[in-house]
Amino acid sequence: MATRGREGTAKTGFGVDVGGSGIKGAPVDLLDGSLADERHRIETPPGARPDEVVEVIVAVLRSFGWTGPFGCTFPGIVRHGVIGSAANVDDSWIGVDLATRLSQATGQPAVVVNDADAAGLAESHWGAARHREGVVLVTTLGTGIGTALLVDGHLVPNTELGHLELDGKAAERRAASAVRERKGLSWEEWAARLQRYYEHLEFLFSPDLFVVGGGVSKKAEKFLPLLDLRTEIVPAGLLNEAGIVGAAALAADTLSAPHRRRTTEVPA
Repeated sequence: MATRGREGTAKTGFGVDVGGSGIKGAPVDLLDGSLADERHRIETPPGARPDEVVEVIVAVLRSFGWTGPFGCTFPGIVRHGVIGSAANVDDSWIGVDLATRLSQATGQPAVVVNDADAAGLAESHWGAARHREGVVLVTTLGTGIGTALLVDGHLVPNTELGHLELDGKAAERRAASAVRERKGLSWEEWAARLQRYYEHLEFLFSPDLFVVGGGVSKKAEKFLPLLDLRTEIVPAGLLNEAGIVGAAALAADTLSAPHRRRTTEVPA
């Protein structure tokens, strides 16, 4: 059960991860990147329209009695808190200043970040990409495919490489985890699609490391060994909690020193 009356401190932040199927959040220990309490999850409202999603985000925060700054992810392009794309949610999101909407709804400072970018920051600071130099591509396999591109620990935001064309379609329409479930693909059949996708990323970016996140990363042993790549590929160290952790850390870092706006760097 979620604890009540939690407040933000220098050691504790709060992250909310908005996904196509669920919206989940939890307080985060900013010293080690772990969840400071069991996460609370509410299903994403049908249609995922702005007003309804904002209500759910507020409900997640209130379930912990949270009264401090917080970070929130979004599955699309985010620039200065404003939503720029809506591939897996309602088109009415485009142009919405979600950071301002959340601050108004909660009375607390809010930072909004692309969901895969949040996961990438968390993995670089605490997870599978920690202390890894060079080019790291973090991919989140879920309702769609999110990507975070890190170069020597610095984030290049909003890459959206799940929308690269693959066999005549956006890659996420061919190789997302949701596609495997919807079409009843075997692990081998799905791995063949992932092979094509990761080979394409290899050719374009010559990465030093792939990190695979999303809920399906808990079953990485079923599909990662089936891939034959030149690049090392590993499951996310924080699994499907990376978005929550990264959002909380980014909010704490940005809001504690707003004059720096270090939104493209890993929190120190």
